[in-house]
Amino acid sequence: MIKPKILLASSSLYRRQLLQKLGLAFDWASPGIDESHQPDENPMQLVRRLAEAKARHLANTYPGHLIIGSDQVATIGDHIIGKPHIHSNAVAQLTSFRQREVTFMTGLCLFNPAVNRTQTSVEIYRVRFRNLSDEQIENYLQREQPYDCAGSFKSEGLGICLFEQLEGDDPNTLVGLPLIALTRMLAKEGVDPLDQPANFFQTSS
Repeated sequence: MIKPKILLASSSLYRRQLLQKLGLAFDWASPGIDESHQPDENPMQLVRRLAEAKARHLANTYPGHLIIGSDQVATIGDHIIGKPHIHSNAVAQLTSFRQREVTFMTGLCLFNPAVNRTQTSVEIYRVRFRNLSDEQIENYLQREQPYDCAGSFKSEGLGICLFEQLEGDDPNTLVGLPLIALTRMLAKEGVDPLDQPANFFQTSS
């Protein structure tokens, strides 16, 4: 039996760690696309378009792979929240989130270049923040320094302490790769981790 080839179109360490949960061997590469918003494009349209664009961009280089693209934005109201990059921006973000709900939209695409077939979805996850004190915010940022994360937190780490409530179908969505939806997509391409013996797949390093 020929092992399926899978490519994660992302340089994100967090997404690689999530994909490793499925026990599938995979390659990864950065798609290097322009991620600018288009005029009149809402957040859901943005993440769906970028997820597919990331997957398709690498198709010529990896024509024999199933290519996974994913993109995520965080929103509060109608405002898209970016990565803070620096400490002062992270303080401002977390301060503004007190007792408010932040919605994460994660676009997912699985592209099969061999037959020019795409599957796409947008997965939603909502978090409600505690009424955090200035000291709690500062302590959190000093300990975890989540400056490369949209919303200034890492839910897979100490960031879970920031929340009052989580709402969504798949907690992996919050980190950036919806594994439940991805598993459904892979199954439609004949790839199901549970159908394989223990020695069939090797997890990528």
